[in-house]
Amino acid sequence: MAYEFSNYSVKVTLVAAADLSAKQYQFVKLDNNGKAAAITAITDVPVGVLQNAPLADQEAEVLIVGGTKLVASEQITLPAFLSVSSAGKADKIATTDTTQYVVAQAVTAAGAADVVFTAVVNCANPTRAN
Repeated sequence: MAYEFSNYSVKVTLVAAADLSAKQYQFVKLDNNGKAAAITAITDVPVGVLQNAPLADQEAEVLIVGGTKLVASEQITLPAFLSVSSAGKADKIATTDTTQYVVAQAVTAAGAADVVFTAVVNCANPTRAN
């Protein structure tokens, strides 16, 4: 069962660059205007995890650091470091992968793609594996 942590999280309210109503609990990035936008490539730098489902130009609540629900892009087994898929979902990452950013660690497992699970996220300082 997926859950959220209520303490010690850092959230920001941004404006949605487009319709993000289908992107709740997925990673988003900042566009050139400082708005929340959908992830479109595995090399995108995520700003955080979308907590609500805004339409274009509505408020987008984004968790930058903390525990949250995430949508899996594939089966997630523990332990797992996570990055983003090209669709903004959580993706397992090998610690030797130097193309994707390590931005989270799974706390619960996800049995398949599109399952909501729990992770601890840190998009304040995304790093690539060495």
